[in-house]
Amino acid sequence: MPVKSKSGRVFKIPTAEENARINAGINADPDTYELSDQEFKQLRKVGRPPAKETKEKVTIRLSREVVTKFRATGPGWQTRIDNALSDWLREHKTGTGA
Repeated sequence: MPVKSKSGRVFKIPTAEENARINAGINADPDTYELSDQEFKQLRKVGRPPAKETKEKVTIRLSREVVTKFRATGPGWQTRIDNALSDWLREHKTGTGA
């Protein structure tokens, strides 16, 4: 039975018979086993660790040229914009105490 996710991806859920065959294959594999509750609790979380300093989400209007050139630099382009603005602030003391 197909199921659609929030992002629009469609997944096929296995039937009970397919699921039984899948589990039989897993059980027959000597290199795999089901984790105990204790082992499961010991697993490390996957992904990026929590940031020490979080960023504020804002909406800002930038010229198309600026956005296009930063996006062309690949993943992390928004961080590079943040770094460029931070550099500008260091070079141009605004006198506001910031």
